[in-house]
Amino acid sequence: MQERRSNPDRTRDTRAALVAAARALFLEKGFAATGTPEIAESAGVTRGALYHHYKDKQDILRAVIEAEATGIAAEIEAGATDAATPLDALIAGAQSYFRAMRAPGRTRLMLLEGPAVLGSAEMRRIDMETGGQSLRQGLEAATGPGLSPTDLDARADLLSAMFDRAALAIEAGGDPATYEDTLATLLTALIKRPSP
Repeated sequence: MQERRSNPDRTRDTRAALVAAARALFLEKGFAATGTPEIAESAGVTRGALYHHYKDKQDILRAVIEAEATGIAAEIEAGATDAATPLDALIAGAQSYFRAMRAPGRTRLMLLEGPAVLGSAEMRRIDMETGGQSLRQGLEAATGPGLSPTDLDARADLLSAMFDRAALAIEAGGDPATYEDTLATLLTALIKRPSP
């Protein structure tokens, strides 16, 4: 006798199948060239099921990006957990970010397709709900008291942009060690405070 699955289980499984199918198709063909009928067929569900869970193709891309961002944040958190100092945690987090971005297709999804389709405000919202707050908190812990919230936000934004630009350069064939070492040097210089 086959066990009946609950509605929440079926919903979770259907959404996961749609996200996985959409991710694969977006990487194979690009967002613009992928149609919702293909996504539904690849996921093994009807178009009605697709539209029951996601309002449109952009909504599916948002779910793909959110899943990727959650995965990246988890890798960063795991990589920085055992750091001895806040600066060490930032450097370990940066290295973990670069490793996480090497997942096939991730750089394209997170730094090209996502921003082009969802826009920078939506990408920032997703980032702040996943790993962006961790970067800000790590920076605050490393710099200590004294930075205004505005300055702290600006530094976190600029660091995040540096990480993203480095990930794009690595994706294009740049040497990962060079970018990791350079960012460690920049983080150290940014965090270093003059002696009293």
